[in-house]
Amino acid sequence: MLRDIQLAVNGQPRSLRLDDTATLLDVLRNQLDLKAARFGCGAGQCGTCAVIVGGEEHPACQLEIGNLEGQQITTLEGIGTADEPHPLQTAFIELQAGQCGYCLAGIIVGAKALLDRNPSPTRAEIAVALAWHLCRCGAHNRILAAVALAAERMADKVSA
Repeated sequence: MLRDIQLAVNGQPRSLRLDDTATLLDVLRNQLDLKAARFGCGAGQCGTCAVIVGGEEHPACQLEIGNLEGQQITTLEGIGTADEPHPLQTAFIELQAGQCGYCLAGIIVGAKALLDRNPSPTRAEIAVALAWHLCRCGAHNRILAAVALAAERMADKVSA
């Protein structure tokens, strides 16, 4: 059923007329031209399509747009810019924390959700928070180190 849906994506109000059963992933990629969240498994188990909805990380492939009326949604595109990257993005680049890049958007989104709720996570807490993200490149140790580095830098900015 088509209906008008109001939500905010990356801080921008959006008014869309859509089938309310369309997935958020489909809407992001095909109606809003936001391509960072990718289709991976389609079952919400790989983390490739991770987004933040209402402050919590979710697989966009499993969320029907009709259930998101009025929600705040953040994708990788809303986390930093080329001119002003988020500390997570800078740390991932510096530590070469990814190889193919397919999973990285979801992992960075997941890491952002973690740091928003826990600004000083332990390595174990980072590992648990990102456990559902599937990365086949074997960059797990660099990924964990990049999140820890970003958390450290963000804490330094707060205390400065």
